Amino acid sequence: MNKDNQELWNTILGEIETEVSKAIFLTLFRQTLLLSFENNVLTIAAPSAMIIDLLQKRYYQIIKKTADKHTEIDAKIIFVPKTILSNIENPEKNGPLFAIEEEKPAEKIGHLPRVRKDYTFQTLAVSSSNQLAFVSAQTVVKKIGTAYNPLFIYGPVGVGKTHLMHAVANDVYENHPDKKIVYITSEEFTNEVVEAIRTNDTARMKRRFRNVDVLIIDDIQFIAGKERVQEELFHTFNTLIDKGSQIVLSSDRPPSEIKKLEKRLSSRFLGGLTVDIESPDFELRTAILLIKAKKYEFPLSIEVAKKIAEKSQDARKLEGVLLRIITEAQTTNEGVSDRLINKVLGENTETDENHYHPDEVIESVCAFYKIKSTQIKGDKRDSFLVRARQISMYILRTELNLSFTEIGNMLGGRDHTTIMHGVEKIEGLLSKKGFSEEIKKVINFGRGNLVD
Repeated sequence: MNKDNQELWNTILGEIETEVSKAIFLTLFRQTLLLSFENNVLTIAAPSAMIIDLLQKRYYQIIKKTADKHTEIDAKIIFVPKTILSNIENPEKNGPLFAIEEEKPAEKIGHLPRVRKDYTFQTLAVSSSNQLAFVSAQTVVKKIGTAYNPLFIYGPVGVGKTHLMHAVANDVYENHPDKKIVYITSEEFTNEVVEAIRTNDTARMKRRFRNVDVLIIDDIQFIAGKERVQEELFHTFNTLIDKGSQIVLSSDRPPSEIKKLEKRLSSRFLGGLTVDIESPDFELRTAILLIKAKKYEFPLSIEVAKKIAEKSQDARKLEGVLLRIITEAQTTNEGVSDRLINKVLGENTETDENHYHPDEVIESVCAFYKIKSTQIKGDKRDSFLVRARQISMYILRTELNLSFTEIGNMLGGRDHTTIMHGVEKIEGLLSKKGFSEEIKKVINFGRGNLVD
């Protein structure tokens, strides 16, 4: 790595360090190197395939945004194992250039960008409310491009559509690593079209989306009314169907109910299988709680899970309640008692009655930390602003059950992967007593404002 690359990478890492925890930075980022910066491509060397996997899956967007800022280009990020670096430095000792010893085949290094590895068919709770969608998605990955094409999944917020979309991507990636898979939200697809038009480079965009084996687009309803985006999707759709590629789409409503959607595109969406996911029933809500408790390594009895499931109706609210129970139990060291459950469920009911509005969440966080809403929605990354911004993301997600895209739009048009990272960052800090108390104070501060 030459001196210029080293200085650039140190600058990028210095900014990333303010956005992630110290443990994450030391574990994942400190040992990385900027191997080369040529033709708008940053090649980053990391110690192992496992670290590459985590960087791609959870921190790709942060790295890219920071790199774009300091290079002033639309940079492409490529990760490689550090064994490549040793081959370059010691070609006689290590043999041919880019010979990777004791590593998996190249196609197995890392993971799919923007796809959560833990969202699989195995980790999805299934009951009568989502069984048809679950079976249909499994059929699609077994018969790519030939069973249901497209597969259109729709349902209200918090029923597991995104989990199912990620599960399709993960299953294809695991069993068909040679297949080219693209998972993207409709917001990201829109941004790609706008950028291609702005730079007069539609050819690159077409190569990206029309040369894939599986195209998965989440929240397709957001393309409504965007004529140029719909036109590009229509031609992409036709190209992929003609070549036998698989298309999977999700929405909060069926194609016929998406207003300002071109009829020719709506017709294409209805050309395969359209299946809905209903709100989770009692049994499914109970199962979801038990699965998420296991994820957080928290002991939760089925009796307690049933009590929570009786009060909360959607999966996102379930997780918010569970996280508050975990926080309370770890803070008081009393374990999960009936008093604790009733207290948390009481708080949850109070929140519903108060109709805590998204704008009020942001206003309350700003008031609590004595900052302006323009700062929390802006681009500055001072540590105190990043903390308040991520707390806003967490509260909007767990208290109001907003989607990552909706939260991103409220906080200055941020990408949904940035919101996912922010929520995960706060969830990871909840085990700290002082921090969990701070979150409770912020939430209660907002509720107090509503009462006043």
